[in-house]
Amino acid sequence: MKKVITYGSFDLFHEGHYRLLKRAKALGDYLIVGVTTEHYDELRGKMNVVDSLMDRIENVRKTGFADEIIIEDHEGQKVEDIIKYGVDIFTVGSDWTGSFDFMKKYCEVVYLERTRDISSTMLRSKKYNIIRLGIIGTGRIAARMVPEVKYISGINVDAIYNPHIESAKRFAEQFEINRYMDDLEELYQEIDAVYVASPHQTHYEYIKTAIGHHKHVLCEKPMVLKKWQAEKLFQMAEDNKVILMEAIKTAYCPGFNQLLSIVRSGAIGNVCDVEACFTKLESPLSRELTDISYGGSFTELGSYTMLPILKVLGENYREVEFKSQRAENGLDIYTKAYFTYDNGFGTAKNGLGVKSEGQLIISGTKGYIVVDAPWWKTTSFEVCYEDQSQNEKYFSKFLNDGLRYEIGDFVSGINGFGEKLLKLTKGESIALAEVMEKFLWGRKDRTSSR
Repeated sequence: MKKVITYGSFDLFHEGHYRLLKRAKALGDYLIVGVTTEHYDELRGKMNVVDSLMDRIENVRKTGFADEIIIEDHEGQKVEDIIKYGVDIFTVGSDWTGSFDFMKKYCEVVYLERTRDISSTMLRSKKYNIIRLGIIGTGRIAARMVPEVKYISGINVDAIYNPHIESAKRFAEQFEINRYMDDLEELYQEIDAVYVASPHQTHYEYIKTAIGHHKHVLCEKPMVLKKWQAEKLFQMAEDNKVILMEAIKTAYCPGFNQLLSIVRSGAIGNVCDVEACFTKLESPLSRELTDISYGGSFTELGSYTMLPILKVLGENYREVEFKSQRAENGLDIYTKAYFTYDNGFGTAKNGLGVKSEGQLIISGTKGYIVVDAPWWKTTSFEVCYEDQSQNEKYFSKFLNDGLRYEIGDFVSGINGFGEKLLKLTKGESIALAEVMEKFLWGRKDRTSSR
């Protein structure tokens, strides 16, 4: 008898799950299905699981394909189960191709082509529909986003848009996305929500048209470049009863939010200063350093470095001043933004042609917090005091690129858990746009003359 084994969360059970189990069963005579626990899902980075473990087991049982159902609850169990049950074939969906090749020493490994087109009208949990996500833009960040979506329950990438159809086609083929188009109206007919990953200056129009079509929007940073644009878009979102979120991944990661909780607890006293630095070296020929109107270090990285300043010291700064080192074309390769508050200061340091130590330091009247580079991933930080024996270090996970955290909160917001969006508030996004507008206005004369 040939034994086959497969694993999954099987949350919000749909036709794709059904087809995978059917094909897994056809590979042999006896199918074992491992259903993961909520705790193990969290440990391996699967977020927003809705259905209970018992509901998920029952949905698998109802298909009639599983001869035996087991529980997966720890790392390394797959190999243990293969040996324990004498398994001949291990199988999972093709979106995991290559991830389990190490198991070929124990049994045959088969990657089954996944179901690309998962309709929200298919067999579903009675609670929620699958969110059909469309992506606008096919650049580097979009390519990092697609693999992260599979870790979030209740959402699926259904379509890709690019005004250049060949770019959309290549992207869709690379990531096995069923639909691609260069027509926005066509895109909006196919999706429930959109992720905007296009160049900065295009964000406003894309967001406006998406909200006008009653679509939820997750937009890359900087969301927009003018304060009035942010205010108008948030009002449109409220009027159309849709979610609008700015995608600054640091704002949603567990470690950064743990850090903020400690600051708010008063552990380091009253905060007097926040200093954040983010630099990297880019090719002088890159878009970031050749786009005269919208390139430069501050437009590219300033959203990150301003985030802890606004989160800790607030949106109501008294003034902001910019100092920049510039390339020959007038773009800033290094910029410091100095924020003055009634009771503190903030410094945001950003570089694309200058490299520095990328720390975050939050200084208070009782102590300080230091987060080593890359602080924007916040995997660890230390709370420090005058008496160093009282220092305490904290550790947290930051899985892969960290994009799954913002996707998870986006899905939670769409499903009615709006309080999660407090990780990045409307007021903070408006303040970020306001500072970006001030910076670009001050830079205007320097670049336009070149």
